[in-house]
Amino acid sequence: MLGSEGKSMKTPVGTVQELRDRIISDPDVILEDRDVMRALVQANESALGPNIVDLRGIAIERLESRLERLEDTHRSVIAAAYENLAGTNTVHRAVLRMLEARDFTTFLTDLKDVAEILRVDTLRLVLEAGGDDGADAPLDKVGEVLAIVPRGRIDAYISGGRNVPVRPVTLRQIQPDSDEIHGESSDWIQSEALLRLDFGDGRLPGMLALGSEDPHQFRPTQGTDLLGFFGAAFERAMRRWLG
Repeated sequence: MLGSEGKSMKTPVGTVQELRDRIISDPDVILEDRDVMRALVQANESALGPNIVDLRGIAIERLESRLERLEDTHRSVIAAAYENLAGTNTVHRAVLRMLEARDFTTFLTDLKDVAEILRVDTLRLVLEAGGDDGADAPLDKVGEVLAIVPRGRIDAYISGGRNVPVRPVTLRQIQPDSDEIHGESSDWIQSEALLRLDFGDGRLPGMLALGSEDPHQFRPTQGTDLLGFFGAAFERAMRRWLG
């Protein structure tokens, strides 16, 4: 840097000595500052000249790149952990709300509150009737939360009519072609979570159908552990009423 008279302006000797003493007494000040370390390495490379390969500098650059990747991974893991914790708390709240009912009618009515806790647009309990045509269903329809379908319809709906094993939890993006499962909301449902329910030996299966207007809320690539737990808790609650 040049002053008004064109002479180089140098740092005062006292300031340099103070800076030197501070670095010697606490070198971590320099070592923990990435920008300062990079400047020192670049200055060292300049002093070596263009024909000298500084392997130490190359190693430092690679270590910095690796550190940045590790920091990105760390942030991603922390974010995923918080998201998983929030999801766990939500499912626990939904289960506790579900267990408050003292009779079956209240149990069905409370499913609307459970849907709000789970942040889904629709939640329906689907039960199969005893006959193939659904004519001898013990319950016709109870509000908006219960649907009665013919025997075998649940597995057929989950599998899409294909000859494949039916999983306990199925997540997918869909546009229903009828109101059989999601009721009047079928016109705007874009994704769904299907929880197959096993009510015990000698009983027909059931299903919880969770629907969302958001096509990205339920996707096949998402984890199903929490919904699997919720489905298992629901099964046990239903067995109490069926018993």
